[in-house]
Amino acid sequence: MAVAKELKATARKGAGKGPARAERRAGRVPGTVYGENQPAASISVDAVEIGRRIYAGRFLTTVLDLEIDGQKTRVIPRDFQLDPLKDRPVHVDFQRLGKGAIIKVAVPVHFINQDGSPGIKRGGTLNVVRHTVDFYAPAESIPESITADLTGLEINDSLHISAVKLPEGVRPVIRDRDFTIATIVPSSGYLEELAAAAQKAKADAAAAEAAAAAGPAPEGAAPAAGAAPAAGAAPAAGAAKPEGGDKK
Repeated sequence: MAVAKELKATARKGAGKGPARAERRAGRVPGTVYGENQPAASISVDAVEIGRRIYAGRFLTTVLDLEIDGQKTRVIPRDFQLDPLKDRPVHVDFQRLGKGAIIKVAVPVHFINQDGSPGIKRGGTLNVVRHTVDFYAPAESIPESITADLTGLEINDSLHISAVKLPEGVRPVIRDRDFTIATIVPSSGYLEELAAAAQKAKADAAAAEAAAAAGPAPEGAAPAAGAAPAAGAAPAAGAAKPEGGDKK
């Protein structure tokens, strides 16, 4: 579950591009704090610190105690912008959190027990449909991730949100369907193997059908030309006796 972490900020005067550029030149990132029916507040945070937290992961699901000039406010990061060339943060937004607030968050999905999936053992591949899932969650207990168990999944099986155990009070934003999180898809080798097996089965069925249509050979029918006579059968009339003749 989410645990509030502290972050220091400074109130900044003025808005617009000019003051924002001045903050960046000073090694700080401009930002805004909004929500809870209060006026939006302009702030700035240390560029190195906020960059470290962003690249550490789970930034947008981390509850923070934002200290603005000595006064703490419970917030959650809502958005951030990066410089397209330098990948450095250039702006960040925070939402105030009141007591008992329910908020929408995107939570990452972790997959476990791939060794327990017969489909993966047979050469199937895990196809992740949703790397994150949107949930409504209490601000005080936002999950850092949800865990999806792959045990027992065969090739072409799907894992749906209903198969994932969610923390108390956490519910998906999508409620009208049991949406898919991941599937086990066949590999190209497995598909080729299935195609070869289907082709062989088709050929065997055609051969059996042809044999059934021909029917059994008529009783007493002469053997085909060049065929050896059955054991014990009398030689045809006029046929030469075996060399050596009868022994007396």
